[in-house]
Amino acid sequence: MKARVTVMLKSGVLDVQGEAVRHALGTLGFAGVNGVRQGKVIELDLAETDKAAAEAAARAMCDKLLANAVIESYRVELI
Repeated sequence: MKARVTVMLKSGVLDVQGEAVRHALGTLGFAGVNGVRQGKVIELDLAETDKAAAEAAARAMCDKLLANAVIESYRVELI
């Protein structure tokens, strides 16, 4: 079973990379971009066949390694 994890900085946390992208887009002529938040997408190929167990395993991976719970939030999708 495959899982897609999307990790983003929590709202209120300064996104320096997102701000750099927003500025660069403006200098390239893309007006009207008021904000950019940058994150990461991680796709996992899991041996688990049970949906609930696969989601629980992916969440445990996020809690232990893939996301920093202090400044990041994550979303798990089974695909």
